[in-house]
Amino acid sequence: MSQHPSLKGSSAITAKRSVLKRFERVELMKKRGQFKPGQSVIGLPKTKPEE
Repeated sequence: MSQHPSLKGSSAITAKRSVLKRFERVELMKKRGQFKPGQSVIGLPKTKPEE
C-alpha cells in the first residue's frame, strides 16, 4: 500500500517561512541593534527574515 502524498515528512517541506517565532525575532533584532537588554519581548514589531 502506498503512502498518501500529504503525509510526507518535514524533509519534503522546503518553502521559506515568512513568519518568525518570538525568539528568532529577538535574535534578529539584537543583530540589527533594535533590541535593548531589559526590553519586553511582548509587542515586538514585525520583522522580515534575513535573506
